Amino acid sequence: MLEAASAIILAGGRGSRIGQHKATLRLGGVTLIERTVAELRRAFDDIVVVAAPESEGPELPALGAVAGEVTIVRDAAAFQGPAGALARGLHATRHEIAFACSCDLPMLRSEVASWLLSLIDGRGTADLRYDAVIPRIGGRLQPLHAAYRRRCAGAVDAMLSRGERRLRAVAGAVNARIISEAEYRLTDPDALSCFNINTPRDYARALKLAAAKT
Repeated sequence: MLEAASAIILAGGRGSRIGQHKATLRLGGVTLIERTVAELRRAFDDIVVVAAPESEGPELPALGAVAGEVTIVRDAAAFQGPAGALARGLHATRHEIAFACSCDLPMLRSEVASWLLSLIDGRGTADLRYDAVIPRIGGRLQPLHAAYRRRCAGAVDAMLSRGERRLRAVAGAVNARIISEAEYRLTDPDALSCFNINTPRDYARALKLAAAKT
């Protein structure tokens, strides 16, 4: 287990492209949110789930029954985007550094999350300290498969206050290390840890990948 680090799982999305809330999709006999919590519990002693308001979002399973205590933070308003949800999650963590992800990463590996967090203190880069470590996969930043310092919450809050709601903009608002795809694939060769479910086709792929692992 990684010492003195938190994990944040964003579970408040609408899931409009797949037709239901992604947190409650079932894979391998459990919901995606249960699967994600259980995987991250292998490496983190503090897990924060940011969910939609109870009146708007789906009923979440009893996550504490999955792998110990989980802190659930509710969005102030439903479906307002991931940037504010990330800030709320960072404000709620017990530790200074955190791995943050969405709830729709069916092949997420805690070892990859731990590796990203290990880079935030600048390992291999002249001991520079970073506010965030964000991979770039397929030419796109992956801010919901990334490591952050808690102080990034203030930068995200400032972004939102000036009307900037794009989560990827956080990479320019803090001292971020961007991990190239080549470097990332040294730890996650198939880049499956950051594969996310957006469409029915993605879900079908996830079901096949999960079945192949059993």
